Amino acid sequence: QVQLVESGGGLVQAGGSLRLSCAASGNIFSINVMGWHRQAPGKQRELVASVTSGGNANYADSVKGRFTISRDNAKNTVYLQMNSLKPEDTAVYYCNAERVIITTTPFPHDYWGQGTQVTVSS
Repeated sequence: QVQLVESGGGLVQAGGSLRLSCAASGNIFSINVMGWHRQAPGKQRELVASVTSGGNANYADSVKGRFTISRDNAKNTVYLQMNSLKPEDTAVYYCNAERVIITTTPFPHDYWGQGTQVTVSS
């Protein structure tokens, strides 16, 4: 079993910064992609950013230049540094891990965290 635990959400004024962290735990052998999605009230969940085990990052157009995703493979942890936050960034942010291989089975699975609230006031 794999668990993803997020931290770092909160309330910030527009223009401010927050750093989200997500640590994966369990009998993990490897994780292909780790990333962050977000869901605002009344909207569908959308990809914010993702990063492969090799360090290749991908960003939504709406956050390019403002958000930076990074990853510590040794700690199975992914980070999202969010700068120049806007009210439209307000959402629940979910960490996910794709194609996770654990030591007890060779078949990969995807996992999600419980989400952390980010609120940006104007």
